[in-house]
Amino acid sequence: MSGLDPALARQILQRVGEIGQPPEVGVEYLNVGNETLLAVLDREYLEPIATLGRGSSFKLVQAYFGGGKTHFLMCVRERAWRRGFCSALVGLSPDECPFDDPLRIYQAVARELSWAPGDPLVPPARGLEHALRVALDERREQLGAEGVRLWVDQELRRHPVDAPSYRAAVRGLLLAMLDDDAEGEELAAAWLRGEPVGAQEVRHLGVREVMSRTNAFRMLRSLCQVLLAVGAPGLLLCFDELDRNLSLAPRRRRAVADHLRQLIDLCGREALPGLLCLYAVPPEFMRHVVTEYPALQQRLEGPSALSERSPQAAVIDLERLDLSAQELLVRIGLRILELYRLGRDPDLDPGLQERNLRALADEVLAGSFEVAHRRAFVKAAVDLLHRQSGDPHPVASGELTELAGHGGQVVMLRGADGFEDF
Repeated sequence: MSGLDPALARQILQRVGEIGQPPEVGVEYLNVGNETLLAVLDREYLEPIATLGRGSSFKLVQAYFGGGKTHFLMCVRERAWRRGFCSALVGLSPDECPFDDPLRIYQAVARELSWAPGDPLVPPARGLEHALRVALDERREQLGAEGVRLWVDQELRRHPVDAPSYRAAVRGLLLAMLDDDAEGEELAAAWLRGEPVGAQEVRHLGVREVMSRTNAFRMLRSLCQVLLAVGAPGLLLCFDELDRNLSLAPRRRRAVADHLRQLIDLCGREALPGLLCLYAVPPEFMRHVVTEYPALQQRLEGPSALSERSPQAAVIDLERLDLSAQELLVRIGLRILELYRLGRDPDLDPGLQERNLRALADEVLAGSFEVAHRRAFVKAAVDLLHRQSGDPHPVASGELTELAGHGGQVVMLRGADGFEDF
């Protein structure tokens, strides 16, 4: 972890200690156990896309609740960012972002788009208009004010996209940015975000369509094409199903399966150029949704999951990691220990704390039959190191039981109604 800013180390510790979730930036400093899968994705997919500027692939990522789906997606995103990709990590849920509504899928992608953050202590700025502004500023540095205007007005205007109206809106947005036309910029950006904008309001930009559920996938294809046109070597789209879509009505589940099939087919035909798409689900999705729709099942089934020997497989199984469950927790704990010594207390004895963390890992595993123990462990590990700072000691059995139990529990408030009088 040489070169890591102590402030970022503290930020990572705060994130995992509070809620047991991966940090927005710096997840690689905690990551262990899935290096083989990440290396395959990097070598077989991200690198060729970045080198050739074309190609597209779809992978289904499966793991139980708490099994590291979001963590894995963030690890892939950091590798994609290092290669210059633009990315979007979208959390799917039946109410806020259902996968059975193509327009809301597009809107979520446009809302979550981001380049790699320039400052690791600041979360990445999100939004399609921000991504285009960054690309425009880079072109302006290369070509100068007049050169970039010529590029927008001529080269970008002729770049092939599926929806000419989309290209016209992007061109209108970039020209408004160059002219400091705040009103024109907001109008074009609102249309590109998929917000309801009247056809007459944007007709002067050359936009002839209104975004809707029927053309949203075509707009998503156009988004991919435009991002390549403005300089992105590729696009990473991550959809993280938040373990809720199994409760959807059969009609909506059928729509989810159909849209997923369409997305897989678009990647297979390279109609979404320069795209790596990951869709993360619990294993129940494979058993209760995929098997109900033969067309989808045929596209996802295969003799094995993705690995060094099967890099072409469509499914990534996060239950097949490089480490055993016990060693995985220990290695995570040692990463947390490194971060703690860097960011908070460099005097902690590594040998003593490794023994404590191994004991904690054993205690957490002994009391849990679910992979969600990983989240409980990281919270308990940070708590353990806070207790050890200033009072280092071999952790006793009773303290281990307390730490392991509290890692996955909500602290109960006192008082009959859960609140105290101030």
